Amino acid sequence: MRLLLVEDSERLQELLSESLKSAGYLLDVVATVAELFSSVAAVNYDLLIIDLGLPDGDGLAAIRKLRAMGKSVPILIITARGSVDDRISGLDSGADDYLIKPFNHAELLARVRALLRRPSELQGPILRRGKTEFDQAKDEVRCSGRPVPLRLSERRLLAALMRRSGAVVAKSAIEGTLSQFSRELSPNAVEALVSRLRRALSETESGIAIETVRGVGYRLVEEEESR
Repeated sequence: MRLLLVEDSERLQELLSESLKSAGYLLDVVATVAELFSSVAAVNYDLLIIDLGLPDGDGLAAIRKLRAMGKSVPILIITARGSVDDRISGLDSGADDYLIKPFNHAELLARVRALLRRPSELQGPILRRGKTEFDQAKDEVRCSGRPVPLRLSERRLLAALMRRSGAVVAKSAIEGTLSQFSRELSPNAVEALVSRLRRALSETESGIAIETVRGVGYRLVEEEESR
């Protein structure tokens, strides 16, 4: 696996390079947006790790441009920008995951492993599962080619489930998604959100279903798998 680290701090370059190379990854390191685009033009990377505060441009704009170019490589953002709005902006721009500085290097490696395990149809700006397609750049959901009107919280939940399709998404993680929209959560807020999304998907030819894993959380599967 070959990775590209885009980070302008020499000290952090050294620390992260040591961790990633010790884990067995081939790693290239650059410090600017210009070097990022030169590198991806020359090499087919398995993962990009991008800082947002770069000396010659904004990392979010670079990510949006990469996705517009059709680059589906998984992208992990590393940044000190830690507000909810910052995280939402990063994911909406086309990143697959978001890690806030300072972070534990063991967590970085875990995030990298998780992203590298994802099948290709769950990478990049457009998520696909069953007959459902979620264009994250446009924030649009289509089932069997038809647009499906979903609330913002429902779209965020669907994206979280689709990114980890087949795996259980903990109820606590969904509560974190909900907390972005309301400071106070009712006891059944997660159940209500899942119920609304299930109903919306059931009214279309989505090809997917949301399973409840009692006491843990929820899992998105293709309908054939749920029978």
